[in-house]
Formats: sequence, structure tokens, C-alpha cells
Amino acid sequence: MRAARLIKMVLLLQSRPSMTAAELARELEVSERTVTRDAQALSEAGVPVYADRGRAGGYRLIGGYRTRLTGLGRNEAEALFLSGVPGALREMGLEDAASAARLKVSAALMPSLRDASRTASQRFHLDAPNWFKDPKTPELLPAVADAVWDDRRIVARYRRGEAESEAERELEPYGLVLKAGVWYLCARVAGHGSYRVYRIDRFTAVAAADGRFERDEEFDLPEFWDERAEQFARSILRAEVVVRVSPDGVRRLPYTVDPQSARQALEAAGAPDGGGWVTLTLPVESEEVAHTQLASLGPEIEVLEPRSLRERFAGDAIRLAALYGG
Repeated sequence: MRAARLIKMVLLLQSRPSMTAAELARELEVSERTVTRDAQALSEAGVPVYADRGRAGGYRLIGGYRTRLTGLGRNEAEALFLSGVPGALREMGLEDAASAARLKVSAALMPSLRDASRTASQRFHLDAPNWFKDPKTPELLPAVADAVWDDRRIVARYRRGEAESEAERELEPYGLVLKAGVWYLCARVAGHGSYRVYRIDRFTAVAAADGRFERDEEFDLPEFWDERAEQFARSILRAEVVVRVSPDGVRRLPYTVDPQSARQALEAAGAPDGGGWVTLTLPVESEEVAHTQLASLGPEIEVLEPRSLRERFAGDAIRLAALYGG
């Protein structure tokens, strides 16, 4: 415990010209008396810690005692500090490790680059969750993250979709993905060789299994996720609707339904009519979902097929006319 604190003290002093006893005590979460004893211990061990007396005094390192990463330029250093997502690291239980790593890098940088962390954090911020959602950190996420880091098999129990039934699998956890505030595990089912995706918030229990697994070095997490995400988007579009869309509706359509499906439907559509309206066949998840999505376009879209959906919109129009006709 004390050894780790002494190392952190040296790194803090490397990253700043000087620090008061109060500042060190606050960073190290100890008393000022403990800071004094630690500074003396470092000095006796050969680390050149110097104490400036007086009201403006403090502790500093003398004699150029530091390790420098002289190969890093400013842009590289700032990009390095952008590589972490603080919220995600905190949810995985890695906030302390990330903080220690940033401190070590800051201490090792040349003095002219010491402000790289501050300049990067004040210019870029990632807010992963969607609007109007209150994301909840899955209780079992830290345990899963530990298994991912250690290449350790786990036995996981999880709910099947929204059903109450549960299943149990022995998994080889390859990687974690944070998508719109939701955590997913990409894992290989032990003994089967197939890779699958699991929502962490549907895990009801996670336990360490015997031994570690040998990671397939050809597995590429970003590539795997992109492929599965595209497959998922296609799999839920099981129905089709035929619609006429106005020029303004064409512009708004990619923001109303799946963007890729909208673009493909527009590319396959024929030429616009005299009024600029385009007739196209649009893949949708279901008639119910299509009704909800397309209703937002109002009079900029006309449903032609299926007849049942057209009748729903006709009913909506009658009710709207009754509401606003006066």
C-alpha cells in the first residue's frame, strides 16, 4: 500500500513544478504528516525530493529527475488522452487504473506537453447514451470486464429476450461493446466455435469457469461488431410497404426509418412524377412500426400498399380532420 503511494507521489511531482503538502495530501488521500514522512522516505531512498519552506513552499523534484517520452509530439499526446471514455471505464471498474495510467504518462511527458490532458478534455467529450434515456450500469459488467481482460472463461446465466426463461452457457468472452448506452458482450460459445452477442443487462449470474481460453488472433472486434450490427438491422426488416413521398419527405425519410434502407429504396425508385413525388418500396420492421415511423412525415407521404396500412392512415386522416376541421 505504501509503496504504491510513494510511486504515485513521485509521479505527481514529476507532472508539476511543485506541490504543497496540502495538495499532495488531498491527491494521496492521507494526512499532511504522512506526506512529510513519505517525502523523507523518498529522499532517503535516493529520490531527490526537495522541500521549500515558507507559506509559498512545497515539494518538488530537483536534478531533472524524470523519464521523458521525447518521441511524442503535441498532436500525438493529445490524441493519447482522447483514447479513453471516462464513463465507460468507470462502469467497467477501471477508473483507478486509467487515472494511474494518465498520471504516469503525464509525468513522463516533456514539460511543454504536460497540458495535453487538459487541452484535449476541454475540446472533446463523448456522451455515449441516447437522448431521453437514463442508462443503468449492469451490475455484472465489472466481472465480465475482468474476464475479458484475463481471457478467462465464464459461466453465464441470461434471460432470453424479454421472456422469463433463462439459459446457461460457458463462454469465452472476447470483447465488450458500448452501443448507445447499452453494453454488449461478444463471446465464443465454449466447445462450439461460434461467436455470439449478448446484452450484459440480461445476465443474471456470472461465475469464473475453469482455466483460460486461447484467443483467436484473427478475431477483429470492430469488424465483427460491424458485420453483426448490419445483419441485425437487416434481420428485423421483415415487411415491405409501397409509398409515394414528396420532395420534402424524401429529404426527411432517412431520419424517420432505417437510413441505409431508405437510401437503398430511393436509389432503386423510378423517376419523380410531375410534382416531384417518388414511388418506392421500403423495407420495414412491421406494419405497426411502419405506422408509427411514417406518421411523423404527415402529408409528405402517401401509403399505397399494403391496403391495411393505407386504411389505418386514412382513419388517422379522418380523425385529424374531425379535430382540426373547425
